[in-house]
Formats: sequence, C-alpha cells, structure tokens
Amino acid sequence: MKFISMKWSALPVVVLMAGSVALAQDQSSSGSQPAPQAQSESASAPATPATTPAPAEKPKPTVAERKENQQDRIAQGVKSGQLTAGETANLETKEAAINGETKADRAANGGKLTPAEKKQVNGQQNQLSKQIYKDKHNANTAHYSNNKVGQRRENQQDRIAQGIKSGQLTAGETAKLENQQKGINKQVAADRKANGGTLTASEKKQINKEQNGASKNIYHKKHNSKTQPQAQPKP
Repeated sequence: MKFISMKWSALPVVVLMAGSVALAQDQSSSGSQPAPQAQSESASAPATPATTPAPAEKPKPTVAERKENQQDRIAQGVKSGQLTAGETANLETKEAAINGETKADRAANGGKLTPAEKKQVNGQQNQLSKQIYKDKHNANTAHYSNNKVGQRRENQQDRIAQGIKSGQLTAGETAKLENQQKGINKQVAADRKANGGTLTASEKKQINKEQNGASKNIYHKKHNSKTQPQAQPKP
C-alpha cells in the first residue's frame, strides 16, 4: 500500500515536467517562425494609393470671348423673336460703347488692357448680360404676321441675326440697322391702328419701299470692310 501511494503521488510531478518541456518547445518554435496570420495580413495589405492631383481651375473668358458670347446671345434673341428691333438696337448701342471704350484703352496702352481696365470692362459686360436676359424674357416679343409685310420683316431680322452671328455686322452697324427696323415697325403699327388693323394699298407700297432701302443697307453693312472681331481659341 505504501508503494502504490508513492507511485500515484509521483505521477503529477511527471505530468507537470512533460507539460513544461512541451511549452518550452512551443515558445522556441514560435520565436523562430512568424505567425501564419501575421504573414497573411502583411501580404494582403493594400498599397498606398497615389495622390490624385486637383483639377485645374477653368480659365476665365477673355474680353474678346465675352464679347462674342454676348453677340451670340443677341443673335439668337433676334432670330427667335425674343428681342424686338428696339430692344436689339438698345443692346447693340451699349455693346458698341463698350467696344469703343475697350479699343481706346488698348490704343493708349500699346494694344493691351491693364488689370483695372479689364475689371471695368468685365463689370460693364455683366450689366449688359443681365439686360440681355431681361429683354429676352420679358413680355415684349417680335410678332411676324403671315402676310407679305410680316414675312418681309422676319426676313430682314433673320439676315441681321446671321450677320451678328458671323461677325459681318459690328455692334454699331447692328444698332443702326435695328433702329431703322424699329422706325418701320412703328409706322406699320400706327397705320394699322388708324385703319382698323389693316394697311391700305398705298401704305403697303410705302412700307415695301422702305424695306427695300433697309435691305440694301443690310447688304452694304454685311459686305463692307468692317467686321466684328471673333475670339480666337487659345492654343
């Protein structure tokens, strides 16, 4: 009985020693080789993305580009009938004044504009831009009748709009042509009012004669040496 008791009491000591040896082996093995999980994480770590450059700021339109854009908007308004002859004449008179001022400033500075002059021209074009929008979206529109007088009037406006768009007509020339159309339109309106909405044969003849003169004037101004400088695209 004494022998058996000593045998069972020695057994825990043996087990403990075996466990210590196994633990030492595990720690030694662990220190010599990296953990599989660490290897996996290191291999799967994504590369640092390259820094994306910020988009370049869009350059502001030049004085010439701004001027061409305004003329394009006016031409579209004339073509669509959103701008009456009187409204167009007023807008083009203002545009002509800005162009004249710009030309004088360039002549005084060797062909260039100073930063202060550019700022002033831009402010004036901002005001004109607002006026174009207002005139194109108000209640005044150019109505073209289905009769010969209305068709002739529409044809003249189409020719003027094409001249503005192409640059064949300067702002000053356009203002004069539209003032001429404005005068004819007023006369037609007055004649119709005096005759219950119609025109007499002699009035139609008179209007046609005046439009013949306006037509020659449009042709002359579109084919003379004066042109509206178009903005050149930047290289």
